[in-house]
Amino acid sequence: MEGQGKAERLRCLVDRITYESDTFSVLRCRVKGYADTVTVVGSMPGVHVGSVLVVTGTFKMDRTYGKQFSVISYEEALPATVYGIQRYLGSGLVKGIGKVYSKKIVDRFGEDTFKIIEESPERLTEIPGIGRERAKKISASWVAQREVKNIMVFLQEHEVSVSHAAKIYKTYGNDSIKIVTENPYRLADDIWGIGFKTADQIAAKMGFGKERYERLRSGMLYTLNKLSEAGHCYATKTQMLDTGATLLDVERKVLEETLVKMMEAEDVRTQILEPDHPLEPDEAMPLAICLPAFYYAEIGIAARLRRIAACPPSVRVSAGIEGLTGGADGIQYDQIQMDAIRTAVKSKIMVLTGGPGTGKSTTTMGIIRAFQTSGAEILLAAPTGRAAKRLSEVTGLEAKTIHRLLEFKPPQGYQRNEEHPLDGDVLIIDECSMVDTILMNSLLKAVPDGMRLILVGDVDQLPSVGAGNVLRDIILSGIVPVVRLTRIFRQAAQSRIITNAHRINQGEFPELSNGKGTDFFFIEEELPEKAGGSIVSLVKDRLPAFFHLKPSEIQVLTPMQRGQVGAAALNELLQKALNPLREGGEEVRRGGVAFRLYDKVMQIRNNYDKEVFNGDIGRIVGMHPEEDSVEIAFDGRAVVYDVSELDEVVLAYATTVHKAQGAEYPVVVMPVMMTHYVMLQRNLLYTGVTRAKRGLVLVGTKKAIAYCVGHVTVDSRNTLLMQRLAGTLPKTPEKKDGKA
Repeated sequence: MEGQGKAERLRCLVDRITYESDTFSVLRCRVKGYADTVTVVGSMPGVHVGSVLVVTGTFKMDRTYGKQFSVISYEEALPATVYGIQRYLGSGLVKGIGKVYSKKIVDRFGEDTFKIIEESPERLTEIPGIGRERAKKISASWVAQREVKNIMVFLQEHEVSVSHAAKIYKTYGNDSIKIVTENPYRLADDIWGIGFKTADQIAAKMGFGKERYERLRSGMLYTLNKLSEAGHCYATKTQMLDTGATLLDVERKVLEETLVKMMEAEDVRTQILEPDHPLEPDEAMPLAICLPAFYYAEIGIAARLRRIAACPPSVRVSAGIEGLTGGADGIQYDQIQMDAIRTAVKSKIMVLTGGPGTGKSTTTMGIIRAFQTSGAEILLAAPTGRAAKRLSEVTGLEAKTIHRLLEFKPPQGYQRNEEHPLDGDVLIIDECSMVDTILMNSLLKAVPDGMRLILVGDVDQLPSVGAGNVLRDIILSGIVPVVRLTRIFRQAAQSRIITNAHRINQGEFPELSNGKGTDFFFIEEELPEKAGGSIVSLVKDRLPAFFHLKPSEIQVLTPMQRGQVGAAALNELLQKALNPLREGGEEVRRGGVAFRLYDKVMQIRNNYDKEVFNGDIGRIVGMHPEEDSVEIAFDGRAVVYDVSELDEVVLAYATTVHKAQGAEYPVVVMPVMMTHYVMLQRNLLYTGVTRAKRGLVLVGTKKAIAYCVGHVTVDSRNTLLMQRLAGTLPKTPEKKDGKA
C-alpha cells in the first residue's frame, strides 16, 4: 500500500461483498458525494449487503487494486433511504423476507418500513403472499437480529470477531451479555467453534487476571481437548503442566494447585502409569490426566468386553462348517479363511483383520452363513453411512450405521443401552479401525452378554478421527482371538492398487511405471502450484474421459487441510472449475468460503440434532436467502442449515485422507509432496491408496512417496485401553489421611 491520507469518517451503504472472512472483508459501497462505488477493506465480519456502515479510516492506494478505504473502526446503522431499506431487507438478514418480498414491503410502507416491522408487524399481512405465520416469523427474526446486533456491538467493544455473535445468541438467548460478562470462559465449554483462545481474549479485555481459577481451569481443559483432537485419551501430568505453563504464562506451581482443585471437582480423572525408568526415592509415579468422558469410556469398554467374553452365547452353531466350502454360492475358502470361520463360531468375541484383496468380505460372508445355518439373528453395522451401504451391498443383508443401530434420537441420546439392549445373537461391525473410544463404549453398552461380537477392519489403516486406537488396542491386549488374512487372491493381485497397497504396508516402494492396463498412475510434479493445475485437469477432463465417469465420481484426497495442495486450496480450484458461479446464481459466504448450489460438501463435526456426522458427504440442493438457510442432501435426506451453522460444513471436492476413512471411490487423485512432510507417514499413504476401486493417480514426487513409506508412527496415541484390557495398569494406592 502507498499514498496514505488522513483519517476520515464515511457513511456508506454496502452494495456488494467481494470477499469476506472472520478477519478481512472487501466491500463495494455507495457513498454520498462519490459517483462510483468505493472499495472499503478491513475487519468487518457479519456485515450484509444493504447494511449502512459508519466507517472511520483512511484512503490508500494499492498497487494492484487501486484506491481503497482502509477501515480502522466501524459501526452499523439502519439505512434511512427507501433504496437502502430494500437492499437491507433483501439481504437475507431477516428470515421470511427475500429480494421479492423486500421490494413489495418497501413499495407499500416506504421509509416507515422498519417502524411497521418493529411496532405493527401484523400490518405486513397487507402485502399479497404474506400471511399471519410469515408475518410472525419476520417479526421474531427482526427481534432476534436486533439482539444479535447488541451482542455484536458488545463483542466489538472487546475486539472479538463478531462472526460468533449468532452462535452466542442461539446458545444463551437474551442472557448472552450477562453470561459472557460473568464468565467468558463458558464460551469455550458451551459453544462449538469458540475455543479457549477466543474466550481468553474477551476475558483479558474485561480485566480477568492471568491467575483467575476460571482461566486456568479453561486453559487446562483446552489442552486436554486439543490432545483429544489429535487422538489422545490422556496427557501425562508433566505434559499438562509444561503445556499449560506455556499457554497460560503462569508458574507451574499455580497450575499444580489448579489441577488439585480440578481433580477434587472431578473435572479431570487420573490414572497412575508404569514408569519408563527406575524412580528416585522421592520421585512420584507418573500420572495420566484424562477428561472424564475418555476415562470412563476406556474403563467401560474393558469391562464390557471381559463380561461379554465370559458369558455363554445365546445361540450355538450346530451344523458342521466344513460343508460351507463350495456351497450353493460356489465360494472356495482357503485355510486361513476357514480358520477365521471356525474361530468365529467358537468365540464370543473375535477380530478379523487384513488388507485389501485378502478376502475380508468373503470371509465375513462365510461367518454369516455359518451362523445362519443355526438360525442365529445377525446384525450388521459400520461407523459411517458409506461403509454401512458398502457392507449391505457385499452381504445382501441390511447394514446400519452404528448410530442408527443404537437408535440415536436427539436430544435424548442412544435409545439402545444397558436398560434396552440390542436384539439378536451375532453383531458384526465392519471398518472397526474407524470406531473411536466414545462410540465403542456406547456400542458395547447396548450389546447383551449373550451376543457374539465380530470386529472386522484393517488395523494398518489410519486410526479413528476421534480419540483412541480401539481396534489396535484390542488386538494388542491379547484377550480376544485375532485372525489376520494375509494372502492376496488371484483376481485382486491383478490390481496394482492392491499390490502397491501391500508393498507400501510392508515398507516397500510402490511400482510407479504407468504401463498399459494399470489402475495405478503416477504424475511427477515438483511445484505445488503446478500440481494443483494438474489435479484440476485430471478431475475435470482427463480421468472422466479415460474411465467414462462423471467428475463427481472422482475424489481428491490430500494429506493436509492447508497449503497450496491442501484441501482448502484444492477445493477453491476445483469449485471454480466444476461449479463456477453462473449469472444470476446464488452463493453464501461463510468463513471466507463460498457455498453454491450443487456444491459437494462434508460435515466436519457430529451434529446429533441433525443426525449428520463427522465425515458425511452431501450436496447443496437448495439456497433459501429469504430464510437465511441452505439445504444439503445426505444420502437422499435433505437437512436444513442456518447460514450461521455453515462452519460445520466444508467443500468436499477435495478432502483429507483422515476424513475419507471407511469410504471407497471409483477413482482417487492424491497429491504426495514434501510440502506435506509433517503429515507424511506410511498408514496415511496406505489408507489413501486403499480408498480407490477402479483407478488411483498420485501427483507429486518420488521423494515424498519414499518418505511416506519409511515413516511409521502408528502407535503414537496416548491410550490406556490395551493395559486396561490386559490388566497391567498399576493399582491406585489407597487414600491415607485424605491423600492418595
